[in-house]
Amino acid sequence: MNKQQEKVVIAALCGLVITAAGALAVQPAMAAGYRVDHLAAVTGVAEWDQLNVRKWPASYSRKTGAVAPGTAVWVERCISFEAGSDWCLVERSVTRGWVNSKFLTLIYDTDI
Repeated sequence: MNKQQEKVVIAALCGLVITAAGALAVQPAMAAGYRVDHLAAVTGVAEWDQLNVRKWPASYSRKTGAVAPGTAVWVERCISFEAGSDWCLVERSVTRGWVNSKFLTLIYDTDI
């Protein structure tokens, strides 16, 4: 194995360690979450903007989709972080992921 290959292998291993550590750090918080199972509307987002949906409950997590303001989403559950705000797992059509709960307002009147 030459030096270049060694560098690639070391970089890949470092990436795996960081990814595993991140997953383990998020996992206990997920277990401590609370079920919601309710509709919510996307609020607090500028009319011209969209709410980013993330793979994990963190602002630096990979974006998996976006939802327009005023759109109704299904909130499956939420988690609380001591040093930050709550994050909720939402679903809308084919978009599923985590959003900051400050951008959600529960919809109580679902009469059509």
